[in-house]
Amino acid sequence: MPTYLGVDYGTKRIGLAVADELGIALPLGTIPGMDFSDWLEEMKRVLNERKVDELVIGYPIHMDGVVGKRAKEVDAFISELAKEFNLPLHRVDERLTSVAAAESIQGKPKGKKKRKPADGRIDATAASLILRDFIDGKGA
Repeated sequence: MPTYLGVDYGTKRIGLAVADELGIALPLGTIPGMDFSDWLEEMKRVLNERKVDELVIGYPIHMDGVVGKRAKEVDAFISELAKEFNLPLHRVDERLTSVAAAESIQGKPKGKKKRKPADGRIDATAASLILRDFIDGKGA
């Protein structure tokens, strides 16, 4: 099985997940997003360190199926990745993955106060959900 890197694009943070040899998607962490100049160097480091064969990028489509402004930002991000890395790129519909990621991290809130998870945990978990959807869809 190839090594897949799941990516949840963001301007502040890019969530990452990796699929192990069994095809299980695991949150990996985050790297700085497009607002930072060093995001590409960090992406290179992760791809080399993890020996990634293919990239799986969450693609934000509106609930009504319309491709909006955010999806156009992801298209620009994908173009940058395609220019820099000679790897297959897969777009995966990511509707509601961030919501599902937040719910899986926070669980059911106890009492009235909701605790916010540490920065990046939602992004990395969302990337793992995107990657899991892709792997499940391939029948891997």
